[in-house]
Amino acid sequence: MKAKIFSLLGLLFFSGLAIGLQSCATVQPWQRGDLADPIMIFDENPIDSGINEHYLDYREGSVGGTGAQSGGCGCG
Repeated sequence: MKAKIFSLLGLLFFSGLAIGLQSCATVQPWQRGDLADPIMIFDENPIDSGINEHYLDYREGSVGGTGAQSGGCGCG
């Protein structure tokens, strides 16, 4: 019974490893331009999205430990 469980776990581990290694690929220099194309951006306005996320982080108080003097109220 234990041998069957270990062989099943080994099979799952090596299957996951094989799938994980297939997703690792080297990007060639001429392909990097395609990946940096503005059409690949998820948001319409990434700067505005970053400002909104920064604002919400401080409003929720979910940001801390950066040395800044702020209480999570968005005032500082």
